[in-house]
Amino acid sequence: MSDLTREALNIEDLRRMARRRLTKALFEFCDRGSEDEIAMRDNRTALDRIKLLPRVLTDVSGRDPGITLFGKKHALPLLIGPTGIAGWVWYRAEIALARAAADAGIPFILASTSSTAMETVLAEGGGTQWYQLYVWRDADATLVTVARARDAGFEALVLTVDSPTYNNREFDIRNGANFPPRVTLRSAIDGLSHPRWLFGTLARYVLAEGRLPRFPNIHFPPAAAGAKNYTAGQGAGFLSRNDTLDWDFLRRLRDLWPRPLIVKGILHPDDAVKAAACGADGIIVSNHAGNVLDAAALPIEMLPHIAAAAGTRLKIIVDSGFRRGSDVLKGLALGADAVAIGRATLYGVGAAGEPGARRAIAIFDAEIRRTMGNLGVCDIASLGRNNIVLPGQMPSFGAPAGDFSVSGANETRPLTVIQR
Repeated sequence: MSDLTREALNIEDLRRMARRRLTKALFEFCDRGSEDEIAMRDNRTALDRIKLLPRVLTDVSGRDPGITLFGKKHALPLLIGPTGIAGWVWYRAEIALARAAADAGIPFILASTSSTAMETVLAEGGGTQWYQLYVWRDADATLVTVARARDAGFEALVLTVDSPTYNNREFDIRNGANFPPRVTLRSAIDGLSHPRWLFGTLARYVLAEGRLPRFPNIHFPPAAAGAKNYTAGQGAGFLSRNDTLDWDFLRRLRDLWPRPLIVKGILHPDDAVKAAACGADGIIVSNHAGNVLDAAALPIEMLPHIAAAAGTRLKIIVDSGFRRGSDVLKGLALGADAVAIGRATLYGVGAAGEPGARRAIAIFDAEIRRTMGNLGVCDIASLGRNNIVLPGQMPSFGAPAGDFSVSGANETRPLTVIQR
């Protein structure tokens, strides 16, 4: 194993390492977005354009990036988001990700489309684990999985609501990205060209389990027993997403799930308020990292409006495009309680398994602590709108304490301060 502390100085380094190891079809499934990839690109652009406003001559020797979520202390304001493809990039990667998260003191969310049984991930991964839920065509069958996750002991349930229909990932269709993969001349050449993945991941499943990865956490009713293949971009039969879901389903889920319930995929302030009214304990402000609606609004831009609407009724997590510790602090300053990272740790585990996942988290850890010091803050609770400057907006320092004005080209208008 290479020395990751030397080779991977940032998340982009891990991305390049994963690209070398994985097949073209698999890497692009992990790496790319829907249609023209506008949302994925703009997620990054929006984060880059937000600037931090440091304060100097502040004793920052006792910096603590820890947070509390749902009554539990975590060492960093991070969690690993659900990535269903993880088990294909590394053998039983879900366990590797859970272990890395547990070691770092942050939560791990297991995707419902993962390749390792939820009970195995809980037992061997340890730490704080949440379960992510897609609702398939048969909603009652999906609730069987919810009961299973409840009985297994997952500490929270994350309902994904932003993809009632399958996304239009044209790159995957062109690459023939199928899971389990179909052996064609093209896919065979792609696999043989990446022997570290072929023998280190795919062959290990065949040798250890006698088969390719499946979907052990999806409950298939008898009528859909054969519907265990998923073709990227095409939902057929049982594994079609359920486009009939409404707020009543969330209430139904609330009655079934006794622990924290989180709704993932919120972009509108009114939907955050409705989620709270239906009994949700938290939300994830997300546009699915640009993987669903390519013209979707950007989570980092909608975050302060959602935080203002939700108030203290919900814990707010944000994701989509976060690659640096400074990005994380920007999200927290705009009203999030934590930030979810998905692709970053997926690159890590795709590059080097569990050590790669640990390295991804360590990179964020070091960057968060370093940026907190340079920003002049000692704890996450101290972060707020006074720590950032938004694009085209300049604080008016002559304003009364605790108040900001935003100067445009021809006007000055008040900017509401989001109190944390």
